[in-house]
Amino acid sequence: MKIYIPPRTNLQASNVILGLMRISDMGDEEIRTLVGTARDAGINFFDHADIYGGAHGCEQRFGDAVTFTDAERESVIIQSKVGIRQGFFDFSKEHILRSVDESLAALNLDYLDILLLHRPDSLVEPEEVASAFDVLHATGKVRNFGVSNQTPGVIELLKRSVNQPIAFNQVQLSITHAPLISQGVAANMAGLDQSVVRDNGLLEYSRLNDMTLQAWSPFQSGVFTGVFVGDRVNYGPLNDALEEIAAAHGVTPTGIAVAWITRHPANIQVVLGTTKPARVVESAAGSDIPLSREEWYRLFTAAGHSLP
Repeated sequence: MKIYIPPRTNLQASNVILGLMRISDMGDEEIRTLVGTARDAGINFFDHADIYGGAHGCEQRFGDAVTFTDAERESVIIQSKVGIRQGFFDFSKEHILRSVDESLAALNLDYLDILLLHRPDSLVEPEEVASAFDVLHATGKVRNFGVSNQTPGVIELLKRSVNQPIAFNQVQLSITHAPLISQGVAANMAGLDQSVVRDNGLLEYSRLNDMTLQAWSPFQSGVFTGVFVGDRVNYGPLNDALEEIAAAHGVTPTGIAVAWITRHPANIQVVLGTTKPARVVESAAGSDIPLSREEWYRLFTAAGHSLP
């Protein structure tokens, strides 16, 4: 497992993260097994959101099932998100502060290592966000901050007022759902959908500004669609490539799907959504596989992306 220090933090972080949005119906022992398997595989980073499983539902299940000694707490990274409410988004100071308090109570923790602002709130008032972040940082309730699914323009707007570094941005990325990367490869190609810039150059912006990207849905073929690993009906050539490259590196195709993301020099983290311990182990094995350029681009083109 690759462990590194994300820029503008002092965190010792794994580049594979266990996402916990699907644990609401799991028993305590199942959750402990899932988390324990992740930790045994070298994953020390766990991702939540206040909305997962209903209002703080998954956070509550985690807090009920998993306890940390003081030493263990310092060795893990707990991240949560705030801002999505029933039918609207809310980055108001009042909501941010209240939701963080509720998250900490549900998780049975004194602090979050990272708080992300979930989906963009068009009614955001950066001064309110800044005030909330200042309170959370000063009281020790949150140590680091970031965003999720947000563009360079939104981030720059926040940075005008926010005092703490915006160190993370969680976005959707997989081999098959990769506009973040593919649009740059096909730059200036008229008439090609791949060349359409959909995020205002977020990848390059993140690298220039030392912001760590976190890839959610790393095995999804598109936006909330099926998994591409093993889907030979829709992704036959890609699965051929995944299997051949996996055999060469002694891992499974799932591990190679992770390695395709972690190989990028932007040091992108991979957020797993699985509740299966075996899948966690397979995924973790791809953390630090040094795919060659030939292997990386073979997967890229096999997924249907163009090289002009």
